Amino acid sequence: MRELKDRILADGRNMGGGILNVNSFVNHQVDCGLMVRIGQQLASRFAADEANKVLTAEISGIAPALEVGAALEVPVVFARKIWSITMPPDSYERMVPSHTKGTMVQLIVAREFLTADDKVLIVDDFLASGKTIGALASLVEESGAALVGIGAVIEKSFEGGRELLAHLDVPIESVVIIESMDDGRIVFR
Repeated sequence: MRELKDRILADGRNMGGGILNVNSFVNHQVDCGLMVRIGQQLASRFAADEANKVLTAEISGIAPALEVGAALEVPVVFARKIWSITMPPDSYERMVPSHTKGTMVQLIVAREFLTADDKVLIVDDFLASGKTIGALASLVEESGAALVGIGAVIEKSFEGGRELLAHLDVPIESVVIIESMDDGRIVFR
């Protein structure tokens, strides 16, 4: 998607260490028009897979997941990162390392929102190491639901996430793929 590549080059910041700051249009402040177009593009790639739920991780995965869910006309479930009193004690839970926080974070989904009757499409803002998406896929597997695909707004192929997730044997689609962020540059596939 040329529009997203141009926006990353214009407004994204390569912070080194594989960190791409897209806070001004994806993660902190969201360009709603751009996100709608991203959601439509990802949804079109998975339209034939008959997902009846989109699953993502709180917080930065919510915006793209909502747009994909809206385009597919299916509900969006997000894995919470913090327990609340409204979460059932028997919820699905995984711990996963956060690349940007440098700590472990929880991913929690109430069992009522992820069941064996579901066909789930995972959508996230980034596919980097694949650990967060892998943890979400593990929640899907535990629930007995079928994983039908994985979609990402931005993939950093040099971090190996696609390879980590290959064993899931589902389509993996990214709106843009970054092959390198060496020497302060951003190189797209």
